[in-house]
Parts: sequence; structure tokens; C-alpha cells
Amino acid sequence: MANATLASALLEQFMAEMKTTGHMEHTLPKGYTPTWIEQQWFALFEGRNEAVTFGIIAFVVHQAVYYGRYLPYLICDYIPAMRKYKLQPDKEISDELWWKCLRSLLTSQTFVQLPMMMFFLPAAKMVGFECGAPFPAWGRVAFQVAVFFVIEDFYHYWAHRLFHYGVFYKHIHKVHHEHTAPFGIVAEYAHPLETAILGQGTIAGPLLFNYFIEQVHITTMLIWIPARLWQTVEAHCGYDFPWAASHWLPFWAGAPHHDYHHMAFVDNFASTFSWWDRVFGTDRRFQAYEARRQQKAKAD
Repeated sequence: MANATLASALLEQFMAEMKTTGHMEHTLPKGYTPTWIEQQWFALFEGRNEAVTFGIIAFVVHQAVYYGRYLPYLICDYIPAMRKYKLQPDKEISDELWWKCLRSLLTSQTFVQLPMMMFFLPAAKMVGFECGAPFPAWGRVAFQVAVFFVIEDFYHYWAHRLFHYGVFYKHIHKVHHEHTAPFGIVAEYAHPLETAILGQGTIAGPLLFNYFIEQVHITTMLIWIPARLWQTVEAHCGYDFPWAASHWLPFWAGAPHHDYHHMAFVDNFASTFSWWDRVFGTDRRFQAYEARRQQKAKAD
């Protein structure tokens, strides 16, 4: 009975937050003069439904970063000199496959991800996210985003590993593996259930961090989401450029790590860092393969 009462109270609170209208005076401490950027941010919410407004802002940012990040790789696909950096140069991406991917992405992003983004602000408020002024210092934002990467990577490793078992792979994760030679926008090409479940690492991580560790400002999410998109598009890009982060940033998995996963259908379950695969021994075949690939590249 107590659990049912608590659930009912939480649902009532959530629905109330979904209906909240923005008013700048409610977000500013008494006597505080907001900066220009803070004024512009709060003006976006003034007199509007806050949950819907934040969802739309997050969606626009998401789409701009996701496809903008992919654009350089798409251009490289049409430059013969760039082909030497392809991880699987013997595999071609057909127009049919590319358009199928794009159509599926736009459908999923509109009907799965957009609603999730609109539900985020009410959930964030319920766990104590800061939504007013002043905005956090850049150092604090950078620290939190770095922690979010670690949380998401740990969650993704185990959730992704689960998706490679039996019924989960056959009926859900197999969709993502239609692409054995990935290209940038394949990152979010997935079954709707996979999108919702793996997406919790990106969304629930900051919520849990805020609840158990320290307060997060809602604007930090607009740094974290682009950072995560930047990473996942790169991981699926299909290129191994000499300036890529995996060549100079310790434990950064990068495109070679995840490209092998698509090619071989096994191992390399982490999203961003290589340490969990190293610790749990799920990168041994990749290490052997990568050594052979590097040796061949030097010989060529």
C-alpha cells in the first residue's frame, strides 16, 4: 500500500512538472543580475511549457551535432585519397543501405528520442537538478561530463554485452548489426527498445549522479549530449585517421575498437573507453587482429 501511495505521489509530481510554465523571475536569485547568455536561455522558456521547450532545444542540438559530426566522414567517402584510412576498404556502402539507415534514424529520433527528451526536464527537477541562475563554472561542467562518460561507458558495457545473448540479440540488437562495416550515422541505427535501453546510460547517468553525488545544472546536459554524440559518431565512422583520439588519448577506444565489433559480431562491448574490455578479457581477439592490421599497414 505504501509503495502504491509513493508511486502515485511521484506520478502526480511528474505530471505537475510536465505542465510547468517558465517565468524568469522564478529562476533568478533575489538581487542577481543575469549574464547575457543566461538572459537568452531563460527567455526561451518565458511563458512556455518548460518540458516541451527543453525537449525541443535538446532535440535541435542533438540533430545538429549528430549529422554535423557525420558530415566530414561523408565528404571523405567521396575523396579517393581518404580511402587508405578506411578500416574496411573492401566493403562498399550502397545507396540503398544508406537511405534505409537515414529513414530509420529520422523515424526513431522523432518518435522515440524526442519524447524521451521532453520527459527529461520533469525527471531532472524531481531529483534536484539546478535549473536557475547562475550557470555553473566551466571547470565543474568539464568534471561532470568526464564522470558521465565513465558512468555511461560502464553501463553500456554490460547492457551491450547482454544484448549479445540469445533472444536479446536475435530480436533486438541484430538490427544494429545489419551494418558490418559501419559509417558515422549508424551509431543510432537500432531497434527502438535498444535505443531506449542503451540511451539510459546517457540520460539516467546524470540523474543518478545528481541524486547521489552532487547537483547538476540542466544546461550541463547540453554539453554532455553533444560530447557523447561526438564520440559515438566517431566510433562508428569507419576511419582510422592518424590524428584520432585513440592514437594519443590513453584508453580511448575509438573507431578501430568498435569497427572490429561490427565486423566480427563479438567482443569490444564498451562505448568510449577500452579498459572494461581489457579487464574482463573481451578484447583479446581484437588485440590480435589489430596487431595484424597495424603490421600490414606498415608493410604497405
